[in-house]
Amino acid sequence: MKRYYVFLVSILLLAALIICIGPQKMWEVIKTANVWLILLAVFIHLFVVWIRSLRWGYIIKQPWEFKKNFIVKTIGLFAGNFTPMRTGGEVLSAVAGTNINQITLSEGLSAGLTERFFDSIIVAVLLITCAFLIPKVRLIAILGGLVSLGLLLLIYLINWREDTSLWIYNRVHSILRFLPISEEFVENFYQKFTSGLKSIVEYTRSFSSLKNLLIVLFLTAGSWIFECVRLYVVFIAFNVEISFVAIIIIFLLANIIGIITVLPGGIGSIELSLTGLFMLFGISSTLGGSIAMVDRLASFWVVTALGIIFSAYYARDILDEIKRYTIGLKSSEK
Repeated sequence: MKRYYVFLVSILLLAALIICIGPQKMWEVIKTANVWLILLAVFIHLFVVWIRSLRWGYIIKQPWEFKKNFIVKTIGLFAGNFTPMRTGGEVLSAVAGTNINQITLSEGLSAGLTERFFDSIIVAVLLITCAFLIPKVRLIAILGGLVSLGLLLLIYLINWREDTSLWIYNRVHSILRFLPISEEFVENFYQKFTSGLKSIVEYTRSFSSLKNLLIVLFLTAGSWIFECVRLYVVFIAFNVEISFVAIIIIFLLANIIGIITVLPGGIGSIELSLTGLFMLFGISSTLGGSIAMVDRLASFWVVTALGIIFSAYYARDILDEIKRYTIGLKSSEK
């Protein structure tokens, strides 16, 4: 039942944002946006997903399986969009990988944790670097960078250190029970993770050559930079000028806030935080809220739609797992 409450909170936050700004005002602003640039933003985000699918394929040693990797990554991102802190993304990517890439679950979980590790590195570096360029958000940017560094350390101890990973995960597991996640999902993941822990760490270590890590780091940096480019293009579509450094800080902080609030995919919290951060840079709430909603449409909801299509067409059993674990829906009896 708590899963339904958390989705209700997300819907209420979105509704509050639209009502406070005024739906008619937002629509009048949105109508002025350049449609072609919005479509460009959509294609940029699809390119981001392709980069992440290339990274996934490289980690599981199938870099040239472009179609399979894109499908698996889209399904994983879709699952992450509907779980608190996007915790379901790595698990469902691994499950999809076993069906589509024909890899083991341990390899898939190792790849997912490795991806999250490098995401944390790039977010921390970008935030801390940009913090010194824009004084007005320096403190909050540095705090966001420190949160990312903390997550980075946690993933390292879990994904590379077998002696500490089980101890840490047992503590994390007790916290997950209080989050709006299906108990079935939590227990199922616990069993799969602990039973394959040694294989997960062994696969991660076997992959961790300097060359491999540098390539993954490069792909990760590219994906995050292009995410910021997408948001920058949305700003241009609304004929608004803003520095790219400010875009980086705003985008990364909003995503960290979305994770901390443990709302599924940051729905509601990311839109609100984007709007609030835009206002710090002199953008009106009406314009900022409109940009936030359009950017989320071009990214979050486009990937969600593709994820549903891919899951239904290529792996119906995966779609059933996503429904059961992330939004509490049961498959119909046959």
